[in-house]
Amino acid sequence: MSLTETPADLDASTLLYVDDEPQACKWFARMFGNEFSILTASGVDEALQILQSRSADIAVLLTDYRMPQRHGLELLRLAQRDHRNVVRVLVTAYAEKNMAITAVNEGDVYRILEKPLDEALTRSTLRQALAQHRQRSFERAMHEHRALAMRETLGFLAHELNTPLATVRGYMDALRQRYIPPSLEDSSPGDSLAVFREGSPGEVLAALESAERRTQYCQSLVQTFLHSARDAYPDASAPLVTASSLVESLLDEYPFDLYERSIMSREVQQDFSLPGRRELVYLVLCTLTKNALYALRGVDQASLHISMGLQHDENPAATGGLKAGRSIPWIRFVDNGPGIPAEILQHLTHVPMTTKKHDGGSGMGLLFCRRVMQAVGGSIEIHSPPGQGTHVTLQFRPIHIANPN
Repeated sequence: MSLTETPADLDASTLLYVDDEPQACKWFARMFGNEFSILTASGVDEALQILQSRSADIAVLLTDYRMPQRHGLELLRLAQRDHRNVVRVLVTAYAEKNMAITAVNEGDVYRILEKPLDEALTRSTLRQALAQHRQRSFERAMHEHRALAMRETLGFLAHELNTPLATVRGYMDALRQRYIPPSLEDSSPGDSLAVFREGSPGEVLAALESAERRTQYCQSLVQTFLHSARDAYPDASAPLVTASSLVESLLDEYPFDLYERSIMSREVQQDFSLPGRRELVYLVLCTLTKNALYALRGVDQASLHISMGLQHDENPAATGGLKAGRSIPWIRFVDNGPGIPAEILQHLTHVPMTTKKHDGGSGMGLLFCRRVMQAVGGSIEIHSPPGQGTHVTLQFRPIHIANPN
């Protein structure tokens, strides 16, 4: 299930009424069928078959207690075990205290209705039971969305940590190979100097500084995951963050090499607040930056420009004729690199494809970007005319803005 999908039973609205008396079933369906979708069953076995075959439709189960062969409490226990999202109601003419307590404890009963059923009370109970089912389904959908978001974050985190950690490890291996152990003649009880071979002056220091930047970047990604994990808890409210501040964080924290930061530029045409999931969107920005910088290696006068703004879309038909319109927030990455071959571009955000497999690329980065943008109600568009660089645009959920004029 994607992050934009919901559980199949979120729209379930059917009631299943179980009673071994045919007349009771007919009366119930006739009395309440004008408002509710109703199925009936004459016993536990038939009810279980219906629950199994129509599980996505049934929201509320009402069962009589005293029935031949298998009683209603057994049905409630089985429904609790196998169909936990169905709201359960016990109907009985024998509302003894001990039985009622057992029904609540073992069958997780939402309500107990006594025969003969009072029409007004029963109708009210059915409405409340359906509302309870919708609330449970919504809460479960939110929980599943949080769990899916966590999995997306973990996948993104693993993808983004792999390259900088591999680079740091490479630097450490190179330093180990360049280390010159002291000779016995040089040994002394006082402080000693560590000696490394260098191909050019400052090479070792540059490697250490680069490794430090990548380590700091990895730490920022881990911190991103911790924030995302915190926001996944129920009732957690993610703080609002603007597009400009997120891009600033990117420019401050990304482990740029040598000249890379100097080719970056930023433009805020119009700022906006991001629609939640700050950490995942930040990882998207990191991935797009990494891809662009790789494509710009060896390009004369390379440049990578990040801009953001609102695309106004006047649409009176969608606003009842009022002078109002939609504004679509966007963030755009534009580079002047060689572009992306057409045969790769058409599949880039749908299947794992990469132009840098020899450098450890997996082709998963843009797939994750697409999933994240879908999760926040947006999209990702990539344009790359041959030899004219690449434009990547992140579009977010439209904002409706009233026009006082």
